[in-house]
Amino acid sequence: MLERIKLKIAGLISLLWREVAKFGVVGGVAFVIDSGIYVWLLHGPMSDSQVKAKIVAGVVATMFSWVANRYWTFRHRRQANVLRELVMFIIMNAIGLGIAAACVWVTKYWLGLTDPTSVFIAGSVVGLVLGTIFRFFAYRFWVFGKEMDQEEAFAHDHEVLGKHKADTDTEPAGSGGQGDTGTVPTVVR
Repeated sequence: MLERIKLKIAGLISLLWREVAKFGVVGGVAFVIDSGIYVWLLHGPMSDSQVKAKIVAGVVATMFSWVANRYWTFRHRRQANVLRELVMFIIMNAIGLGIAAACVWVTKYWLGLTDPTSVFIAGSVVGLVLGTIFRFFAYRFWVFGKEMDQEEAFAHDHEVLGKHKADTDTEPAGSGGQGDTGTVPTVVR
């Protein structure tokens, strides 16, 4: 059992490592943008409003991230409907931004730590790490989510994950064979 789990994890890593690496570079640059703006706002125009400062910094970093992920990280997965992709990206980033802002809120109001260093660590370290994990999977499977089976590079992904091809050839009931519907791929058990 443990060996099967190790093989599935190794399969996932081999499938996603390039995207994870590119996503990491984009995320690193977005982190610098987010953190730089956040620190500037904390020590300047929004020194009395740490949560709002985190939201402003996150919005600027999010716009950079959409462009970089669309044209570099997931360029082979871009959707034809740019507006739908942007709306999905904004929704997923709003959730990610909410995670970071919630970390600031918990630190400030529950823990009572209001110094700039504490709220910076809460928002730009803990919040960004948790939000980034959520964002990667949201981008990969919902925002830039072309059907993996249609791509040659991912033709054998179900085999690597331990699911037989025959299980993936059938379409879900009610799909009508319409191709990419933007739905989440089924979970492998």
